[in-house]
Amino acid sequence: MSSDTHSETQPLPVPQYSNPDLPDSQPRTWWKSLVTLGVVVAVIGSAAAIISRANSPRAFDPAQTHTITRGDLLVTVTEQGTLESSNNTEIKCKVRGNNTLIWVIESGTEVKAGDELFRLETLLIDDQISERTKYAHLAHSAVARSQANVTRAKLAISEYLEGQFVSSLATLQKDLAIAESKLLSSKYILGYTKMMSKSGYKSELEVEEKEFAVAQADLNLKIAETKIDVLKKFTKEEELATLRGDFAVSKAEHEANKEKEYADKERLNRAKEELEFCTVKADRAGIVIYPTGEQWENAPEIEEGATVHKDQVLLLMPDLTQMQVKVGMHESIVDRIQPGITAIVTLPNQTLEGSISSVAEVAQPAGWWTGNIVKYDTMIELPSMVEGLKPGMSVEVEVIMARYENVIKIPTAAVIETNQGYACWVETKQGTQRRTLQLGDSSDMFIVVESGVIEGDQVILDPLAYIEEAQIEAAEILENTKLKMSDF
Repeated sequence: MSSDTHSETQPLPVPQYSNPDLPDSQPRTWWKSLVTLGVVVAVIGSAAAIISRANSPRAFDPAQTHTITRGDLLVTVTEQGTLESSNNTEIKCKVRGNNTLIWVIESGTEVKAGDELFRLETLLIDDQISERTKYAHLAHSAVARSQANVTRAKLAISEYLEGQFVSSLATLQKDLAIAESKLLSSKYILGYTKMMSKSGYKSELEVEEKEFAVAQADLNLKIAETKIDVLKKFTKEEELATLRGDFAVSKAEHEANKEKEYADKERLNRAKEELEFCTVKADRAGIVIYPTGEQWENAPEIEEGATVHKDQVLLLMPDLTQMQVKVGMHESIVDRIQPGITAIVTLPNQTLEGSISSVAEVAQPAGWWTGNIVKYDTMIELPSMVEGLKPGMSVEVEVIMARYENVIKIPTAAVIETNQGYACWVETKQGTQRRTLQLGDSSDMFIVVESGVIEGDQVILDPLAYIEEAQIEAAEILENTKLKMSDF
């Protein structure tokens, strides 16, 4: 059975009549779900046209009969598919932003390893390299300067602890020693003056002067001791805190400058790397093709002057030893398409036998490009190492959905739909007889008959052209359908 559109002269498949007396477990055929409002209208139009041409039944032609026989029936669906590789090496654009494609190899070209595949415009990247080189040098100089500042700040701490602090402490200790010596001397002189005052050689005023000198020397001693304490407990810690803070700041600035230098170097290296990516060459020998986007996708064309972006697939290098067929299966039959089913793939110069490998869970988007027909992508695995297969080749796929052996079959042209079910007309010795049919699965030309006719019966082909009863029942179907249409 083909899912392609039937011509006007080709009979339509006949849906099965639902008989309430039959058990619910009776198998259903795939074509029974195809009857939609549009299909009904098409059938009605065809029936009306036939009836209008046959205002009275024509003389019966014995050649317009078919003898019912038993035999094998192959149920198939035929679709057009496309060859592709199941293992494609993607060649992507690795340059950031939007880039102009200035040259690209033709699709289908055989290439060798090292052959050029495409080139991108490099003017912007050249400017970036020049700019990034300048910033890299400036960053390097900043790192050198901040490194010197770190070293200077670190040495300043040692300089203070081992030099300035020691020197200041020594000076204060010297002043303390002098103050202690002066205090001791002043006390000696005071004792001598008091002794001489008792003998009458020194006056009370001189004694008071010496006592004042002792008090002053004692005060100077305490000041010297306080200075030493302040230096050790406060001045030293304050100075160290300042120096250590300067060291930390210098170190932080140095780390920041190193990060900036690293970032500028990376930007420069990336720009140089992207400059190399502007010219892409083949890693291996093979055929190169353009990626084919679906019609509903807004994918840019791969051509000279086109704008491409990072990670966009520009070329494919398919593995020709692993080929498969991609075909869309109509939603009415997709439930019958299972992995492992045999499919006959016909190419212009050969025929291959493959098998269904996968069926998409989600249908392709339907639109004007598909005639609003919903289909599911189905993959057919082909034998490996078949020569002459190239991606993009159109093929005809015949999927074998069922095989029936030793069944009674009737031509689709002999069956019509009536209000009482499906029927045919049989030519007998007693005249033409109407037979109600119970139908099973079908192919393009024949339908499996479960009951209604037997082997040897002579069924009339195209009964609408010869049987008045068939015309009347078809008219009733037409009238009932018009009534249903009026309800919409």
